[in-house]
Amino acid sequence: MIVKRRLLLAAFALALAAPAFSETEDEVDFFRAAQVDNTVVVRDVLKRGLDPNLHEPERGETGLIIAMRHDGNRVFKLLLDHPKIDLEAQSANGTTALMMAAFKRNKPAVLALIAKGAQVNRKGWTPLHFAAAAGDLDIMNILLEHHAYIDAGSPSGLTPLMLAAREGMEDAVKLLLDQGADATLKDDAFRIDAAEFATRADKPWITKAIRAHLAAKAPK
Repeated sequence: MIVKRRLLLAAFALALAAPAFSETEDEVDFFRAAQVDNTVVVRDVLKRGLDPNLHEPERGETGLIIAMRHDGNRVFKLLLDHPKIDLEAQSANGTTALMMAAFKRNKPAVLALIAKGAQVNRKGWTPLHFAAAAGDLDIMNILLEHHAYIDAGSPSGLTPLMLAAREGMEDAVKLLLDQGADATLKDDAFRIDAAEFATRADKPWITKAIRAHLAAKAPK
């Protein structure tokens, strides 16, 4: 009787563990499929009830963000159309799908996300920061046309202009200045402005352009 009881308990424990194993397997399949743009697998695991907003353990990214990172446009479209998709779900470092689309210079995805209601403005890092870092003028203009705050500050007070200057994105710097970015602002960490960011990043031509812009605006 004791042996039989132990066997029954073991079988019961296995029965309880089976769904958890199956769910974990679906999660692994889901994130791998998002990386390689495999809509068949993504569709299958979603039909089995997998949460489309699940976060993977490494970066804390959702399937939607992963699809954008790896140029998985078909999976991106599939997830975007899911009725339960959370457009504002963030990775561990605060990245959203719209930010990733902006950084990857994926204009169709940016337009699709905005049309679906993705937030252009948010506290901390914004899609405009990511577009400025990538130097994509089309996406920057789209975001500004949708009322992106041009002087948005990251958690450390880094503005899109500072980021573009640091990354050597000369055309992005010019666009931001032309659109009214404040080149006198300083970040919270180093207490330096965009021109100094360019100097420290060994981009003297950008430093010169920013200082010329400020000189032209100075009262005569």
